[in-house]
Amino acid sequence: MSNSPFWKRKTLEEMSPAEWESLCDGCGRCCLNKLEDWDTGEIIWTDLACKLLDGQSCRCSDYEDRHATIPDCVSLDPPTVRTIGWLPPTCGYRLVAERRDLYWWHHLLSGDPDTVHQAGISARGRTISEEGFELEDYEDHLASWPGDDPGEGIRPPAVGIGRKAKIGK
Repeated sequence: MSNSPFWKRKTLEEMSPAEWESLCDGCGRCCLNKLEDWDTGEIIWTDLACKLLDGQSCRCSDYEDRHATIPDCVSLDPPTVRTIGWLPPTCGYRLVAERRDLYWWHHLLSGDPDTVHQAGISARGRTISEEGFELEDYEDHLASWPGDDPGEGIRPPAVGIGRKAKIGK
């Protein structure tokens, strides 16, 4: 068991800050605006991204000080991860909290932070900034993202152990 990776040995609460941060797969989907149907509780995704989301890297452009600009930005911690229903089904935090395995494209397994994008899981190239949009405009920007079980994503062709493959469009 001691040879197991930290995310299989530790609970979310036991992780160091560096281990915690490394669970983020860099998909950027938690930074998308979502609508909730008040009658059913269903979460409806949009393609409108937080104005701080870098659409290419799928990372926050001001992560350390994001709350100064976006006061309602949700900080993820173990209790929050376990209680919010809108984390993507592929989210590393959610998967570990549910005691499920990370997907092959997660950088902790692949060794490459770009595989989340290559697998088609991330928001890269699929969003526009929320700036200039009013809440009533959000319904015009509904988006479809991988569902409850996104499967394996797009796997690269077999290229041998230790080699990285770039996946075309």
